[in-house]
Amino acid sequence: MNQPLWKITVNVLRQKGPTDKPHFQSFPLEIHPDEYVLDAIEKIWAFQDRSLTFRHACHHATCGACGMRVNGKEKLTCITSLHTVVKNNGVLKIEPLRNFPVLSDLVVDMGHLYRQTEEADFQQVVPLEAAQLPYEITPNRTPNEPYERLVDCIECGLCVSACPAAFTSTDYRGPAALAAIQQGIAFAPNEVLFDLADHENGVWRCHSAFECTEVCPSNVDPGWRIMNLRRRVIHHRISRVFKKSQKVSRP
Repeated sequence: MNQPLWKITVNVLRQKGPTDKPHFQSFPLEIHPDEYVLDAIEKIWAFQDRSLTFRHACHHATCGACGMRVNGKEKLTCITSLHTVVKNNGVLKIEPLRNFPVLSDLVVDMGHLYRQTEEADFQQVVPLEAAQLPYEITPNRTPNEPYERLVDCIECGLCVSACPAAFTSTDYRGPAALAAIQQGIAFAPNEVLFDLADHENGVWRCHSAFECTEVCPSNVDPGWRIMNLRRRVIHHRISRVFKKSQKVSRP
């Protein structure tokens, strides 16, 4: 960090509860350009305004807690370098994620996302086969060895915030939950998961904008997974029709 400190202005959207009117508050800040957006927010909290509320934990893109909108784009602030989003003497705009109720400042209520993924029986730690990873990444693996790993989705909510369809209905399952359903059906198909997907607030509300895939920090590619889930749902529908017709045609 041999470069001189930058002088920037950080505009933070403030809101204390659902009845408070959202408003931007400006904070002047001197900071190194190689630091991260989360560092800037922490310095504002530490040295200028202790009432600023935000979430953070791991600081290395594993927990998903620090998701926010940075200059209008969903980002994990702990891995977003300042020099990639602002210039010296520039303005940095920080907002909470969209499509979630604001609890306080940059903290949103993500309960809906967690409930939807839980309903889809999404599990963070799964067998290697369920994570749909090739065996080649583990060359010393024996055929029946029960390897497990963390699933790529960190439930950060960035995909839901970026999703245009999420504006249209609070009952929409959203890209994270639908990606979880796709993974579950790919590994162990069952009627419960198909019913969750084959619904007006399931795969059929998605507009195929792929905004979710663009902002995903973990390469889950929820847009592709939703399209794949649609094909699986259509195939399942057709299979059920044929099974019913076979039962009717039997003497």
